[in-house]
Amino acid sequence: MSAPERIPPRGVTAADPAVTVLLAEGELTVRGRIREASNAALYCTVTHEGREAACVYKPVAGERPLWDFPDGTLAGREVAAHAVSEATGWGLVPPTVLRDGPYGEGMCQLWIETAPGAELLALVDGEEPEPGWKAIGFAEAGEGRTALLVHADDERLRRLAVLDAVINNADRKGGHLLPTAEGLLYGIDHGVTFNAENKLRTLLWGWAGEPLTAEALDVLGGLRTALTGTGALTAALTPLLTRAEIDATRARVETLLTTGTHPQPAGDWPAIPWPPV
Repeated sequence: MSAPERIPPRGVTAADPAVTVLLAEGELTVRGRIREASNAALYCTVTHEGREAACVYKPVAGERPLWDFPDGTLAGREVAAHAVSEATGWGLVPPTVLRDGPYGEGMCQLWIETAPGAELLALVDGEEPEPGWKAIGFAEAGEGRTALLVHADDERLRRLAVLDAVINNADRKGGHLLPTAEGLLYGIDHGVTFNAENKLRTLLWGWAGEPLTAEALDVLGGLRTALTGTGALTAALTPLLTRAEIDATRARVETLLTTGTHPQPAGDWPAIPWPPV
């Protein structure tokens, strides 16, 4: 399948209250394949009642089995990540639905146009980051040289780091960060999340061990309520995840509230994904 030709935005945004209906009920037309994706990811347009938007469709049939994520589907986990993001009120994951499509059931997510030149990651010389940056660790910079890998000390990234800790994101790479011209930030590719075992693997370690913000603690308190046995978030996650995975999500929220700090690498799992970008 050929590389996709990008479709200009048609005025449909993530904040549009009707975008979920458009994604769930609209007619999907495949425009091409996103070749850099490890599983089948198709660039599409979706049309419904005179409205059109670009989107990504990832059919379950195109998923490669993962030994450490044997339960459910990657598509279901992507939808679950959006549900948790919505429950935080931070809107960090683009609108995402589970629906039937040209190749069967799959995840359908609104396409996000990124802002050119937005710098969230960098390789710098020296052993300490400059003001406005947080250190991740040292990385190969080519020709036998190592450099310090840093990410921006950005409140949007900090919120995403909290979300990743809740959903146990095992693959937060730099290429999964989508800043927009409107100043928003979205995270994508949440297929390897919600494992019942600790698998947090991310580039956003800059706040590891630091106190959570008052805003984050307030959001986590809301998640705790929403994740009770009769909570709205529990109801949303039940068709998508196993009971053990939902229980583990609830436990991670409780741990964050109890410690009041950003998590640190556990040491029993690679802390940074490869490749990092």
